[in-house]
Formats: sequence, structure tokens, C-alpha cells
Amino acid sequence: MRKPLVAALFALVITGAGVAPAVAAPAPAAASVSASAVKADTKAAAPTLQAVSLAGTVALSNCSGSVIRFPNSAASDPALVLSNGHCLETGFPEPGEVIVDQASSRTFGLLNSAGTRVATLRASKVAYSTMTDTDVTIYQLTSTYATIQSSYGISALTVQDTHPTVGTAITVASGYWKRLYNCSIDGFAYRLKEGDWTWKDSIRYTSACNTIGGTSGSPVIDQATGKVVAVNNTGNEDGETCTLNNPCEVDASGNVTIHPGINYAEETYQIPACFTTGNKLNLSASGCTLPKP
Repeated sequence: MRKPLVAALFALVITGAGVAPAVAAPAPAAASVSASAVKADTKAAAPTLQAVSLAGTVALSNCSGSVIRFPNSAASDPALVLSNGHCLETGFPEPGEVIVDQASSRTFGLLNSAGTRVATLRASKVAYSTMTDTDVTIYQLTSTYATIQSSYGISALTVQDTHPTVGTAITVASGYWKRLYNCSIDGFAYRLKEGDWTWKDSIRYTSACNTIGGTSGSPVIDQATGKVVAVNNTGNEDGETCTLNNPCEVDASGNVTIHPGINYAEETYQIPACFTTGNKLNLSASGCTLPKP
């Protein structure tokens, strides 16, 4: 996993080795640039990138995230924040564990398109969190979409409700680092296994998205539509096989492969079907395939 920063620091203190904490990481390579640089470059080189910025992303204490809405969400609905299951403030959910309606007062720094923090948003609860089949946490906020829009001029990012496709140009937008990583969807892993956790139908990036610690939970945005197609969560850092921070791909026949240095995300198209009127979680809703408690 793209370790939460606190976890990464803790691991270093205990072991004296392992993944370097994001706070000590060198500046990302050319594929990841500041939001202002992307805005300047894309005007001439890639007009489709104009739809992508840091607006609507959030910075957590140790991860990234975004304010999201679904195709049927209303302006009066309580807003939602999407991040990773492994970014949950109470610790990693165990394999098979699903958390719903857990009280939370976590805060999030809301960013505008330039990456400037314009507000602090607060959760009322963890609506849903798991690291089984996928790696997501969805917080419900005390603010509505309408309040956020009228107060700060920021619109939520819409979650696409259809499966992404290979070759799609994407941006991983990190609210923690205030950086945009641009690459494409290279393919899909039938199963992605990391330590005790297994995820299904994960997105594999091309090598240009060299995400680092602190980018966990970043929305993965289709550059052409501006919609969220996945949530950034891990990468094979040391060339190991199926160990923590070194996920392996397992195909339908059980064959295992690794892609050292390559990073991954978990798809989000299946989430909208699980939220009904008023952004209420309903895991029994027609078409909802998220794991249940």
C-alpha cells in the first residue's frame, strides 16, 4: 500500500528499514508536477487535461482524498469524501472486515484548483470502509454539496458508474502533496494480493504514475471527462512478491506475476449503485456488489 505517513514513519522507527516515509522522499520525477505547472503545460500540449485540477481534492492527516458525488446525488445531500480503507483513522480493516456507520469527526483540508486550502471539512461518520475486494473508505460530511459550493466555489467530483477501459489517460490527484500524476491505464489485475489482503479487478498504471507515500486515497480521474474512475492505493516498491508494499498480480488460473515499480488503483464504478436517495448507503440495493459486513 502507499503507506499512510504515520504508518510509514512508525515502520521505520521499529525496523530501521523498509519504505522511506513520504516526508523524506525526494521530489517526484517529471511525470508528477505541481498543479500550476500542469495548468501551464496543458494549455498547449494536452487540452483534455484542462478538465483536471486539484479542485475538490482533500488532504487528510496522512493520506489524500476527494469530495465525491454520484450521478444521482442531489445538491442538498450530505457530501462524501473518498479515500482508502488503509487510510482509516482507526487502523487497517482486517481481511473480511467491513465497517459501516462508524462515528467519526475527522477533518479534511479542501483544496481549490491551484492546490490552495480553502476550508476545513468535518466528517459526521464513516459511511463505509473495507480492504476486502477493494480498498476504500467513504466518509459522510457535516456539510452538503450546496453549502460547499456556495461557501467555497468547489464542486464535488463525480464518480463514473461504468467500468474504465485500457488506454484511458488518467490523472492521480494528490491532495496531500498537492500534485498531479499523469499516465494511462495499462491494464487490469484479475486479483491483486498484498500481504493478507486481496483486491479484485485492480487498475495497473503505466510507469509515468510514480506515486509515493501520502498519495494513498487520491482520486484517479479520467482526463477527458473529469470523472473519478478509481482510488489510488498501492505499488510494488521492492520487487518482492505478494508482501506488504509489494503487491503481486494473480490471474484466473492462479499464475502470479509482479511488476516492480508499478503502481495500482482500485476501481470505483461499483460504488454508486450502493448509495441511494440522500446519499444513504444501502448494501442491499439492486446492483450493489460491495462486500457486506
